[in-house]
Amino acid sequence: MATQTAFRRRRSEAAPNSLDIARDTFTLLVTGPHPVSLNGRLFTGLPDEEIPLDEVRDRLLARRCPQATRDAVWAHLVLRSRTEGATWTVAAVGVALPALTSVAAILSNRFAGDPADVHAEVLRGFLAALSTIDLRPPRIMLRLRWAAYRSGYDALAEALASPTPVAPGFRSTPPHAPWGHPDLVLARAVADGVLTETEAALIGATRLEEVSVADWAARHQAGEWAVYKARKRAERRLAAYLREGAVETDPTDPLVDQVATAVALASPPREMPQSSPSVFTADGDAKRKVRGRVSKTDADSGVQGCGTNPRSARTSEVTQCA
Repeated sequence: MATQTAFRRRRSEAAPNSLDIARDTFTLLVTGPHPVSLNGRLFTGLPDEEIPLDEVRDRLLARRCPQATRDAVWAHLVLRSRTEGATWTVAAVGVALPALTSVAAILSNRFAGDPADVHAEVLRGFLAALSTIDLRPPRIMLRLRWAAYRSGYDALAEALASPTPVAPGFRSTPPHAPWGHPDLVLARAVADGVLTETEAALIGATRLEEVSVADWAARHQAGEWAVYKARKRAERRLAAYLREGAVETDPTDPLVDQVATAVALASPPREMPQSSPSVFTADGDAKRKVRGRVSKTDADSGVQGCGTNPRSARTSEVTQCA
């Protein structure tokens, strides 16, 4: 695994990674006079015709596509990949590319080193899951995506924990703690039982990415208000978890407080008292509210009680307060 470098190479100068190669190979399958297609007659919700796989992918990504249709198509792709391999394995990867690219981007977005190994591990995790995933439960693609994410996350954690070379010579600094990467913070919170995988995905998508709560709720077939409340509860637990000691793991890490800051800014303000403060009289008889008038020129007004009127005072005449 490549260690972190000071600067990320420009994407135009970087060599094609595994996902780029998979995309180019898939493009070859769906272009030309005889693209690899799927028989739409086999699936409810698809047209009764041969549909090229790139069009199948677009239809599965549409919000109006039923979950049952998605699961049926993915079960078909997985079975053909297992029985025929080669072409249909590339086909499955091509249909999953939007999800795989999103996972790879999330994991490597704040990684200063070469992301090629992380992308390769994302693809490897997906391919490994193709041969083992249970096709009976629903949401096949979601479970394949999580398998790819876990594989890429392990590679990223290994890269962040590896020693960084220090000039001159080949000496190394101590391993870098993984807390500074926001996605690793969420993953550690899931591992420690603070968040569920769904809650971590919700916070990561709606706080660290450009995904609105409405879009996330629609994509997961949930009520928007219920998603808001679920995120609020999860963020309170996460904020408490970070305050209790997770941040102290590496106080010198400049990225360590990104998630804590995002959660703190999103947290609601403390509830204010329902009524204004009241004062009892000396004998405790009556409870009356005290409202003091504010003057711009009396002895207790002004900055630090200097009693200076800023409109009439000159700079040289302003009294210095202790």
